[in-house]
Amino acid sequence: MQPTVFRGTNDLTIAREEIFGPVATVITFKTTEEAVRLANATQYGLNAFIFSQNLSTVHSVIPQLRVGTVWVNGWGVPDPALPWGGRDASGIGRELGRSGLEAFTEEKTVHLGY
Repeated sequence: MQPTVFRGTNDLTIAREEIFGPVATVITFKTTEEAVRLANATQYGLNAFIFSQNLSTVHSVIPQLRVGTVWVNGWGVPDPALPWGGRDASGIGRELGRSGLEAFTEEKTVHLGY
């Protein structure tokens, strides 16, 4: 599929589902609160993207987004040193980074008496 941008509302299936491909849905909003509500109105939570020149707004929005990764003013290849994963229907747990490695370990507690 060619890179495609859809314009519409959050009622569109394509706006609310996790689609992997060169596809984006653009939805207009009037307030930051409305933008956060729209972003969280899905059962998925892999990524969110914030484009803003106001760093204060960015810092206030990030903790409100129910996603595993937030990209600010761009996108790139995930850094293998950092955790990667989603929330809700986008998965549980993390891959990559220390968190991803710890998923393959099992702790053991040993008490030694002298």
